[in-house]
Amino acid sequence: MQNTSPFKPQRDTVTTIREDGSRRFLYPADAPGRFGVWRRAAALALIAIYVLLPWVKVGGYPAVFLDLANRRFHLFGLTLAAQDLWLLFFLISGLGFSLFFITALFGRIWCGWACPQTVFLDHVYRRIERWLEGDAIRRRALAAAPMTPGKFARRAVKHALYFLLSAAIAHMFLSYFVSLPAVWAMMKDAPTSNWGTFVFIAVATGTVYFNFAWFREQLCIVICPYGRLQSALTDDNTLVIGYDWSRGEPRGKPDVAGTGDCVACDRCVSVCPTGIDIRQGLQLECIGCAACIDACDDVMSRMGRRKGLVRYDSLAGLAGRATRWVRPRTILYGILLAIGATVAAWNISGIRPAVIGVTRVIGAPYFVDAGMVRNQFFVRLVNKRSIPAALTLSVRGLPEGATVRGIEAPVAIGPLGEEIRPLIVVEPRSRFSAPFTFQVEASDAAGSFRITRSMEFLGPEPGIGPGQEANPHGTGANSP
Repeated sequence: MQNTSPFKPQRDTVTTIREDGSRRFLYPADAPGRFGVWRRAAALALIAIYVLLPWVKVGGYPAVFLDLANRRFHLFGLTLAAQDLWLLFFLISGLGFSLFFITALFGRIWCGWACPQTVFLDHVYRRIERWLEGDAIRRRALAAAPMTPGKFARRAVKHALYFLLSAAIAHMFLSYFVSLPAVWAMMKDAPTSNWGTFVFIAVATGTVYFNFAWFREQLCIVICPYGRLQSALTDDNTLVIGYDWSRGEPRGKPDVAGTGDCVACDRCVSVCPTGIDIRQGLQLECIGCAACIDACDDVMSRMGRRKGLVRYDSLAGLAGRATRWVRPRTILYGILLAIGATVAAWNISGIRPAVIGVTRVIGAPYFVDAGMVRNQFFVRLVNKRSIPAALTLSVRGLPEGATVRGIEAPVAIGPLGEEIRPLIVVEPRSRFSAPFTFQVEASDAAGSFRITRSMEFLGPEPGIGPGQEANPHGTGANSP
Protein backbone atom coordinates (compact mmCIF):
# COMPACT_ATOMS: atom_id res chain seq x y z
CA MET A 1 0.00 0.00 0.00
CA GLN A 2 1.33 3.44 -0.91
CA ASN A 3 1.34 6.12 1.78
CA THR A 4 0.03 9.25 0.08
CA SER A 5 0.52 11.49 3.12
CA PRO A 6 3.09 14.24 2.51
CA PHE A 7 4.48 13.58 5.98
CA LYS A 8 7.24 11.00 5.68
CA PRO A 9 8.15 8.51 8.39
CA GLN A 10 11.24 9.56 10.34
CA ARG A 11 12.39 6.13 11.46
CA ASP A 12 13.44 2.83 9.95
CA THR A 13 13.67 0.71 13.10
CA VAL A 14 11.17 -1.08 15.30
CA THR A 15 9.77 1.16 18.00
CA THR A 16 10.55 -1.24 20.85
CA ILE A 17 14.24 -1.65 19.96
CA ARG A 18 16.82 0.89 21.12
CA GLU A 19 19.80 1.94 19.04
CA ASP A 20 22.03 -0.49 20.93
CA GLY A 21 19.69 -3.39 20.08
CA SER A 22 18.17 -3.79 23.54
CA ARG A 23 14.44 -3.92 24.06
CA ARG A 24 12.51 -0.86 25.16
CA PHE A 25 9.67 -1.94 27.42
CA LEU A 26 6.41 -0.10 26.97
CA TYR A 27 4.14 1.33 29.65
CA PRO A 28 1.13 2.63 27.69
CA ALA A 29 -1.04 5.16 29.48
CA ASP A 30 -4.80 4.98 29.75
CA ALA A 31 -6.80 6.75 27.07
CA PRO A 32 -10.38 7.29 28.25
CA GLY A 33 -12.77 7.91 25.40
CA ARG A 34 -15.60 6.49 23.36
CA PHE A 35 -13.49 3.98 21.44
CA GLY A 36 -11.93 2.73 24.67
CA VAL A 37 -15.39 2.10 26.13
CA TRP A 38 -16.56 0.29 23.02
CA ARG A 39 -13.38 -1.80 22.83
CA ARG A 40 -13.70 -2.80 26.48
CA ALA A 41 -17.32 -3.83 25.97
CA ALA A 42 -16.34 -5.89 22.92
CA ALA A 43 -13.46 -7.49 24.83
CA LEU A 44 -15.65 -8.44 27.79
CA ALA A 45 -18.21 -9.94 25.41
CA LEU A 46 -15.52 -12.00 23.66
CA ILE A 47 -14.06 -13.21 26.96
CA ALA A 48 -17.55 -14.17 28.13
CA ILE A 49 -18.09 -16.14 24.91
CA TYR A 50 -14.76 -17.93 25.37
CA VAL A 51 -15.61 -18.89 28.95
CA LEU A 52 -19.27 -19.80 28.41
CA LEU A 53 -19.10 -21.88 25.22
CA PRO A 54 -17.97 -25.06 27.04
CA TRP A 55 -20.80 -24.53 29.59
CA VAL A 56 -23.69 -23.81 27.22
CA LYS A 57 -25.16 -27.00 25.80
CA VAL A 58 -26.77 -27.31 22.39
CA GLY A 59 -28.27 -30.66 21.46
CA GLY A 60 -26.92 -32.30 24.62
CA TYR A 61 -23.29 -31.23 24.09
CA PRO A 62 -21.28 -28.06 24.71
CA ALA A 63 -21.81 -25.46 22.02
CA VAL A 64 -18.24 -26.07 20.82
CA PHE A 65 -16.80 -29.46 21.75
CA LEU A 66 -13.97 -30.92 19.66
CA ASP A 67 -14.03 -34.46 21.02
CA LEU A 68 -10.77 -35.80 19.61
CA ALA A 69 -10.87 -39.03 21.63
CA ASN A 70 -14.14 -40.13 20.03
CA ARG A 71 -13.55 -38.34 16.72
CA ARG A 72 -16.70 -36.26 17.11
CA PHE A 73 -16.86 -32.52 16.64
CA HIS A 74 -19.91 -30.71 18.00
CA LEU A 75 -20.47 -27.17 16.70
CA PHE A 76 -23.64 -25.42 17.90
CA GLY A 77 -25.81 -28.52 17.55
CA LEU A 78 -24.10 -29.81 14.40
CA THR A 79 -22.15 -33.03 14.94
CA LEU A 80 -19.34 -33.94 12.57
CA ALA A 81 -17.51 -37.24 12.44
CA ALA A 82 -13.93 -37.74 11.33
CA GLN A 83 -15.24 -38.45 7.82
CA ASP A 84 -16.68 -34.92 7.72
CA LEU A 85 -13.37 -33.16 8.37
CA TRP A 86 -13.06 -32.29 4.70
CA LEU A 87 -15.45 -29.47 5.57
CA LEU A 88 -12.51 -27.82 7.37
CA PHE A 89 -11.36 -26.74 3.92
CA PHE A 90 -14.40 -24.48 3.69
CA LEU A 91 -13.87 -23.21 7.23
CA ILE A 92 -10.23 -22.31 6.64
CA SER A 93 -10.82 -20.84 3.19
CA GLY A 94 -13.85 -18.95 4.52
CA LEU A 95 -11.77 -17.42 7.30
CA GLY A 96 -9.16 -16.47 4.72
CA PHE A 97 -11.66 -14.79 2.38
CA SER A 98 -13.30 -13.03 5.33
CA LEU A 99 -9.91 -11.74 6.44
CA PHE A 100 -9.16 -10.44 2.95
CA PHE A 101 -12.55 -8.75 2.62
CA ILE A 102 -12.62 -7.15 6.07
CA THR A 103 -9.01 -6.01 5.85
CA ALA A 104 -9.57 -4.44 2.43
CA LEU A 105 -12.44 -2.43 3.91
CA PHE A 106 -11.47 -1.75 7.51
CA GLY A 107 -7.76 -2.46 7.81
CA ARG A 108 -6.56 -4.11 11.02
CA ILE A 109 -9.82 -3.80 12.93
CA TRP A 110 -9.42 -7.48 13.90
CA CYS A 111 -6.11 -6.77 15.63
CA GLY A 112 -7.32 -3.84 17.68
CA TRP A 113 -10.79 -5.08 18.58
CA ALA A 114 -11.05 -8.88 18.51
CA CYS A 115 -7.64 -10.58 18.45
CA PRO A 116 -7.16 -12.72 21.62
CA GLN A 117 -3.70 -11.19 22.05
CA THR A 118 -5.17 -7.70 22.29
CA VAL A 119 -8.27 -8.73 24.23
CA PHE A 120 -6.40 -10.48 27.04
CA LEU A 121 -3.34 -8.21 27.12
CA ASP A 122 -5.06 -4.82 27.09
CA HIS A 123 -8.23 -5.67 28.97
CA VAL A 124 -7.04 -8.25 31.52
CA TYR A 125 -3.29 -8.43 32.12
CA ARG A 126 -2.57 -4.71 31.80
CA ARG A 127 -5.63 -3.98 33.95
CA ILE A 128 -4.07 -6.09 36.70
CA GLU A 129 -0.77 -4.26 36.22
CA ARG A 130 -2.40 -0.83 36.46
CA TRP A 131 -4.37 -1.88 39.51
CA LEU A 132 -1.23 -3.00 41.38
CA GLU A 133 1.42 -0.60 40.07
CA GLY A 134 -0.44 2.55 39.09
CA ASP A 135 -0.55 4.63 35.94
CA ALA A 136 2.10 4.71 33.21
CA ILE A 137 4.33 7.22 35.04
CA ARG A 138 4.32 5.18 38.25
CA ARG A 139 4.90 1.91 36.41
CA ARG A 140 7.86 3.39 34.55
CA ALA A 141 9.31 4.76 37.80
CA LEU A 142 8.79 1.44 39.58
CA ALA A 143 10.58 -0.42 36.79
CA ALA A 144 13.58 1.92 37.07
CA ALA A 145 13.69 1.82 40.87
CA PRO A 146 15.94 -0.60 42.78
CA MET A 147 14.43 -3.72 44.23
CA THR A 148 12.83 -3.05 47.60
CA PRO A 149 10.48 -5.17 49.73
CA GLY A 150 7.54 -3.11 48.48
CA LYS A 151 8.52 -3.52 44.83
CA PHE A 152 9.17 -7.22 45.32
CA ALA A 153 5.75 -7.69 46.94
CA ARG A 154 3.96 -5.88 44.12
CA ARG A 155 5.82 -7.84 41.46
CA ALA A 156 5.24 -11.15 43.27
CA VAL A 157 1.49 -10.56 43.57
CA LYS A 158 1.27 -9.40 39.94
CA HIS A 159 3.07 -12.42 38.53
CA ALA A 160 1.17 -14.80 40.80
CA LEU A 161 -2.07 -13.41 39.38
CA TYR A 162 -0.62 -13.62 35.87
CA PHE A 163 0.27 -17.28 36.40
CA LEU A 164 -3.14 -18.19 37.84
CA LEU A 165 -4.90 -16.40 35.01
CA SER A 166 -2.68 -18.13 32.42
CA ALA A 167 -3.48 -21.50 33.97
CA ALA A 168 -7.21 -20.70 33.85
CA ILE A 169 -6.97 -19.76 30.16
CA ALA A 170 -5.06 -22.98 29.40
CA HIS A 171 -7.56 -25.17 31.30
CA MET A 172 -10.48 -23.46 29.60
CA PHE A 173 -8.84 -24.10 26.23
CA LEU A 174 -8.45 -27.79 27.16
CA SER A 175 -12.16 -28.00 28.00
CA TYR A 176 -12.97 -27.41 24.33
CA PHE A 177 -11.39 -30.80 23.60
CA VAL A 178 -12.20 -32.99 26.62
CA SER A 179 -15.23 -31.22 28.23
CA LEU A 180 -15.34 -29.36 31.54
CA PRO A 181 -16.26 -32.40 33.71
CA ALA A 182 -13.26 -34.27 32.30
CA VAL A 183 -10.98 -31.32 33.00
CA TRP A 184 -12.24 -31.12 36.58
CA ALA A 185 -11.76 -34.86 37.06
CA MET A 186 -8.17 -34.66 35.76
CA MET A 187 -7.45 -31.70 38.04
CA LYS A 188 -8.47 -33.78 41.05
CA ASP A 189 -6.26 -36.71 40.00
CA ALA A 190 -2.52 -36.94 40.42
CA PRO A 191 -0.48 -35.63 37.45
CA THR A 192 0.80 -39.14 36.75
CA SER A 193 -2.76 -40.32 36.09
CA ASN A 194 -2.99 -38.06 33.03
CA TRP A 195 0.65 -37.46 32.24
CA GLY A 196 0.22 -36.31 28.64
CA THR A 197 -2.54 -33.84 29.53
CA PHE A 198 -0.53 -32.53 32.48
CA VAL A 199 2.46 -31.81 30.25
CA PHE A 200 0.19 -30.06 27.73
CA ILE A 201 -1.33 -27.83 30.42
CA ALA A 202 2.09 -27.05 31.87
CA VAL A 203 3.46 -26.04 28.47
CA ALA A 204 0.32 -24.09 27.54
CA THR A 205 0.28 -22.25 30.87
CA GLY A 206 3.95 -21.39 30.58
CA THR A 207 3.51 -20.17 27.02
CA VAL A 208 0.52 -17.97 27.86
CA TYR A 209 2.28 -16.59 30.95
CA PHE A 210 5.49 -15.82 29.00
CA ASN A 211 3.54 -14.12 26.25
CA PHE A 212 1.37 -11.84 28.38
CA ALA A 213 3.84 -11.21 31.20
CA TRP A 214 6.92 -10.43 29.11
CA PHE A 215 6.73 -10.92 25.33
CA ARG A 216 3.54 -8.87 24.85
CA GLU A 217 3.56 -6.55 21.82
CA GLN A 218 6.54 -8.43 20.37
CA LEU A 219 4.13 -11.16 19.28
CA CYS A 220 2.35 -8.66 17.02
CA ILE A 221 5.56 -7.08 15.76
CA VAL A 222 7.89 -10.07 15.39
CA ILE A 223 5.79 -13.23 15.00
CA CYS A 224 2.32 -12.40 13.67
CA PRO A 225 2.40 -12.06 9.86
CA TYR A 226 -0.83 -10.08 9.65
CA GLY A 227 0.84 -6.68 9.95
CA ARG A 228 3.10 -7.50 7.02
CA LEU A 229 0.16 -8.74 4.97
CA GLN A 230 -1.67 -5.43 5.25
CA SER A 231 0.52 -3.91 2.54
CA ALA A 232 -0.85 -6.50 0.11
CA LEU A 233 -4.44 -6.52 1.37
CA THR A 234 -5.09 -2.81 1.71
CA ASP A 235 -4.87 0.27 -0.48
CA ASP A 236 -5.37 4.02 -0.24
CA ASN A 237 -9.15 3.57 0.22
CA THR A 238 -8.92 1.18 3.18
CA LEU A 239 -10.13 2.53 6.52
CA VAL A 240 -7.13 2.97 8.83
CA ILE A 241 -6.12 5.17 11.74
CA GLY A 242 -4.29 8.22 10.42
CA TYR A 243 -3.05 11.67 11.28
CA ASP A 244 -4.39 14.68 9.35
CA TRP A 245 -1.06 16.13 8.31
CA SER A 246 -2.49 19.13 6.49
CA ARG A 247 -4.42 20.20 9.58
CA GLY A 248 -1.86 19.36 12.25
CA GLU A 249 1.39 20.64 10.73
CA PRO A 250 3.48 22.52 11.54
CA ARG A 251 3.32 21.47 15.16
CA GLY A 252 3.73 23.99 17.90
CA LYS A 253 2.35 25.48 21.07
CA PRO A 254 -1.17 26.91 20.93
CA ASP A 255 -0.03 30.51 21.39
CA VAL A 256 2.47 30.41 18.53
CA ALA A 257 1.17 31.94 15.31
CA GLY A 258 1.20 29.89 12.14
CA THR A 259 1.17 26.48 13.82
CA GLY A 260 -1.27 23.67 13.12
CA ASP A 261 -3.65 21.97 15.50
CA CYS A 262 -1.06 19.47 16.75
CA VAL A 263 0.54 20.85 19.92
CA ALA A 264 3.26 18.17 20.02
CA CYS A 265 2.06 16.85 23.38
CA ASP A 266 2.94 13.28 22.33
CA ARG A 267 -0.16 12.01 24.11
CA CYS A 268 -0.88 9.78 21.09
CA VAL A 269 2.53 8.13 21.54
CA SER A 270 2.18 7.62 25.30
CA VAL A 271 -1.06 5.64 24.96
CA CYS A 272 0.02 3.45 22.01
CA PRO A 273 0.33 -0.24 23.04
CA THR A 274 3.07 -0.76 20.43
CA GLY A 275 4.88 2.54 21.02
CA ILE A 276 4.54 4.12 17.58
CA ASP A 277 3.98 7.72 16.61
CA ILE A 278 0.89 7.73 14.40
CA ARG A 279 1.97 11.12 13.03
CA GLN A 280 4.70 9.32 11.09
CA GLY A 281 2.13 7.62 8.89
CA LEU A 282 0.70 4.11 8.73
CA GLN A 283 3.17 1.62 10.20
CA LEU A 284 3.56 -2.11 10.55
CA GLU A 285 3.17 -1.98 14.33
CA CYS A 286 -0.19 -0.16 14.29
CA ILE A 287 -2.93 -2.57 15.41
CA GLY A 288 -5.81 -0.16 14.87
CA CYS A 289 -6.83 0.00 18.54
CA ALA A 290 -7.90 3.70 18.36
CA ALA A 291 -6.21 4.61 21.68
CA CYS A 292 -4.46 7.49 19.92
CA ILE A 293 -7.80 8.77 18.61
CA ASP A 294 -9.25 8.96 22.11
CA ALA A 295 -6.10 10.60 23.46
CA CYS A 296 -5.95 13.23 20.71
CA ASP A 297 -9.70 13.95 20.87
CA ASP A 298 -9.36 14.57 24.60
CA VAL A 299 -6.57 17.10 24.01
CA MET A 300 -8.50 18.80 21.22
CA SER A 301 -11.61 19.07 23.41
CA ARG A 302 -9.65 20.68 26.24
CA MET A 303 -8.22 23.23 23.85
CA GLY A 304 -11.56 23.95 22.22
CA ARG A 305 -10.47 22.60 18.86
CA ARG A 306 -12.27 20.28 16.49
CA LYS A 307 -11.83 16.57 17.10
CA GLY A 308 -10.56 14.22 14.44
CA LEU A 309 -6.94 15.33 14.06
CA VAL A 310 -6.22 11.60 14.48
CA ARG A 311 -9.13 9.58 13.23
CA TYR A 312 -10.44 6.55 11.38
CA ASP A 313 -10.14 7.44 7.71
CA SER A 314 -8.57 6.21 4.51
CA LEU A 315 -5.29 7.58 3.20
CA ALA A 316 -7.32 9.04 0.35
CA GLY A 317 -9.64 10.74 2.84
CA LEU A 318 -6.71 12.11 4.85
CA ALA A 319 -5.34 13.54 1.59
CA GLY A 320 -8.65 15.30 0.89
CA ARG A 321 -10.02 12.87 -1.69
CA ALA A 322 -13.22 10.79 -1.56
CA THR A 323 -12.97 7.24 -0.22
CA ARG A 324 -14.10 4.57 -2.69
CA TRP A 325 -15.63 1.66 -0.80
CA VAL A 326 -16.64 -0.27 -3.93
CA ARG A 327 -13.53 -0.99 -5.96
CA PRO A 328 -12.01 -3.99 -7.79
CA ARG A 329 -10.28 -5.29 -4.65
CA THR A 330 -13.41 -5.33 -2.49
CA ILE A 331 -15.55 -6.69 -5.34
CA LEU A 332 -13.15 -9.60 -5.93
CA TYR A 333 -12.83 -10.44 -2.23
CA GLY A 334 -16.60 -10.13 -1.78
CA ILE A 335 -17.30 -12.48 -4.69
CA LEU A 336 -14.82 -15.06 -3.36
CA LEU A 337 -16.36 -14.80 0.11
CA ALA A 338 -19.91 -15.20 -1.26
CA ILE A 339 -18.93 -18.23 -3.36
CA GLY A 340 -17.17 -19.86 -0.42
CA ALA A 341 -20.09 -19.21 1.94
CA THR A 342 -22.60 -20.60 -0.56
CA VAL A 343 -20.62 -23.78 -1.19
CA ALA A 344 -20.02 -24.26 2.54
CA ALA A 345 -23.72 -23.80 3.34
CA TRP A 346 -24.69 -26.28 0.62
CA ASN A 347 -22.25 -28.91 1.89
CA ILE A 348 -23.17 -28.41 5.54
CA SER A 349 -26.85 -28.80 4.68
CA GLY A 350 -26.02 -32.21 3.23
CA ILE A 351 -24.48 -33.56 6.43
CA ARG A 352 -26.32 -36.62 7.70
CA PRO A 353 -26.66 -37.83 11.31
CA ALA A 354 -24.89 -41.07 10.43
CA VAL A 355 -21.85 -42.17 8.43
CA ILE A 356 -21.43 -45.27 6.32
CA GLY A 357 -18.14 -46.68 5.12
CA VAL A 358 -17.65 -49.76 2.96
CA THR A 359 -14.25 -51.44 2.62
CA ARG A 360 -13.16 -54.62 0.88
CA VAL A 361 -11.96 -57.44 3.14
CA ILE A 362 -8.18 -57.61 3.24
CA GLY A 363 -6.80 -60.43 1.11
CA ALA A 364 -7.98 -61.70 -2.27
CA PRO A 365 -10.23 -59.20 -4.10
CA TYR A 366 -12.68 -61.98 -4.93
CA PHE A 367 -13.26 -65.71 -4.45
CA VAL A 368 -14.52 -68.39 -6.85
CA ASP A 369 -16.27 -71.26 -5.13
CA ALA A 370 -18.78 -73.85 -6.39
CA GLY A 371 -19.48 -71.95 -9.57
CA MET A 372 -20.04 -68.65 -7.74
CA VAL A 373 -17.98 -65.43 -7.65
CA ARG A 374 -17.93 -63.95 -4.17
CA ASN A 375 -16.85 -60.46 -2.98
CA GLN A 376 -16.60 -59.74 0.74
CA PHE A 377 -16.82 -56.32 2.40
CA PHE A 378 -17.09 -54.71 5.79
CA VAL A 379 -19.79 -52.05 6.31
CA ARG A 380 -18.97 -49.57 9.08
CA LEU A 381 -21.86 -47.51 10.47
CA VAL A 382 -21.36 -44.52 12.75
CA ASN A 383 -24.16 -42.87 14.73
CA LYS A 384 -23.34 -39.17 15.21
CA ARG A 385 -26.36 -38.51 17.41
CA SER A 386 -26.54 -38.68 21.18
CA ILE A 387 -29.54 -41.04 20.99
CA PRO A 388 -29.72 -44.68 19.77
CA ALA A 389 -30.35 -45.31 16.11
CA ALA A 390 -31.48 -48.28 14.02
CA LEU A 391 -30.26 -48.28 10.43
CA THR A 392 -31.43 -50.51 7.60
CA LEU A 393 -28.90 -51.60 4.99
CA SER A 394 -29.74 -52.44 1.41
CA VAL A 395 -27.85 -53.01 -1.83
CA ARG A 396 -28.93 -51.54 -5.15
CA GLY A 397 -27.68 -51.86 -8.69
CA LEU A 398 -26.96 -55.60 -8.67
CA PRO A 399 -27.46 -57.59 -11.90
CA GLU A 400 -30.07 -60.32 -12.11
CA GLY A 401 -29.01 -63.44 -10.25
CA ALA A 402 -26.72 -61.72 -7.74
CA THR A 403 -27.49 -62.22 -4.04
CA VAL A 404 -26.52 -60.50 -0.80
CA ARG A 405 -25.86 -61.90 2.68
CA GLY A 406 -25.00 -60.40 6.06
CA ILE A 407 -27.22 -57.30 6.19
CA GLU A 408 -30.68 -58.80 6.49
CA ALA A 409 -31.58 -57.30 9.89
CA PRO A 410 -31.56 -53.62 10.91
CA VAL A 411 -28.41 -52.52 12.72
CA ALA A 412 -28.90 -51.06 16.21
CA ILE A 413 -26.27 -48.45 17.14
CA GLY A 414 -25.90 -46.79 20.50
CA PRO A 415 -25.47 -43.04 21.04
CA LEU A 416 -22.31 -41.86 19.31
CA GLY A 417 -21.52 -45.51 18.68
CA GLU A 418 -20.46 -47.51 15.67
CA GLU A 419 -21.11 -51.01 14.36
CA ILE A 420 -19.42 -53.15 11.70
CA ARG A 421 -21.30 -55.73 9.64
CA PRO A 422 -20.02 -58.15 7.00
CA LEU A 423 -21.43 -57.82 3.50
CA ILE A 424 -21.13 -60.70 1.04
CA VAL A 425 -22.17 -60.24 -2.58
CA VAL A 426 -22.36 -63.38 -4.75
CA GLU A 427 -22.99 -63.79 -8.47
CA PRO A 428 -23.06 -67.03 -10.50
CA ARG A 429 -19.80 -67.56 -12.38
CA SER A 430 -21.70 -68.20 -15.57
CA ARG A 431 -23.33 -64.75 -15.45
CA PHE A 432 -20.21 -62.74 -14.61
CA SER A 433 -18.79 -61.00 -17.67
CA ALA A 434 -17.08 -57.88 -16.31
CA PRO A 435 -16.70 -55.87 -13.08
CA PHE A 436 -19.71 -53.74 -12.20
CA THR A 437 -20.62 -51.05 -9.68
CA PHE A 438 -23.33 -51.34 -7.05
CA GLN A 439 -24.53 -49.13 -4.19
CA VAL A 440 -24.77 -49.85 -0.47
CA GLU A 441 -27.48 -47.73 1.12
CA ALA A 442 -28.21 -46.98 4.79
CA SER A 443 -31.44 -45.36 5.97
CA ASP A 444 -33.28 -44.86 9.24
CA ALA A 445 -36.68 -46.30 10.06
CA ALA A 446 -38.45 -42.99 9.46
CA GLY A 447 -36.81 -42.55 6.08
CA SER A 448 -35.56 -39.08 7.05
CA PHE A 449 -32.20 -39.62 5.37
CA ARG A 450 -30.38 -42.01 3.06
CA ILE A 451 -26.63 -42.44 2.70
CA THR A 452 -25.15 -44.26 -0.27
CA ARG A 453 -21.69 -45.61 -1.01
CA SER A 454 -20.62 -47.13 -4.33
CA MET A 455 -18.44 -50.23 -4.56
CA GLU A 456 -17.13 -52.37 -7.40
CA PHE A 457 -17.77 -56.10 -7.79
CA LEU A 458 -14.68 -57.90 -9.10
CA GLY A 459 -14.16 -61.30 -10.66
CA PRO A 460 -12.03 -63.33 -13.09
CA GLU A 461 -10.99 -61.96 -16.46
CA PRO A 462 -13.77 -62.48 -19.02
CA GLY A 463 -11.60 -64.82 -21.14
CA ILE A 464 -10.91 -67.23 -18.28
CA GLY A 465 -13.33 -70.12 -18.18
CA PRO A 466 -14.50 -72.03 -15.12
CA GLY A 467 -11.72 -74.07 -13.57
CA GLN A 468 -8.97 -71.91 -15.13
CA GLU A 469 -8.59 -69.47 -12.23
CA ALA A 470 -5.27 -69.22 -10.48
CA ASN A 471 -6.77 -71.06 -7.51
CA PRO A 472 -9.51 -73.39 -8.74
CA HIS A 473 -10.12 -74.86 -5.28
CA GLY A 474 -12.19 -71.86 -4.21
CA THR A 475 -9.90 -70.44 -1.56
CA GLY A 476 -9.05 -67.42 -3.64
CA ALA A 477 -8.48 -66.04 -7.12
CA ASN A 478 -6.08 -63.81 -8.92
CA SER A 479 -6.84 -60.13 -9.20
CA PRO A 480 -8.36 -59.07 -12.49
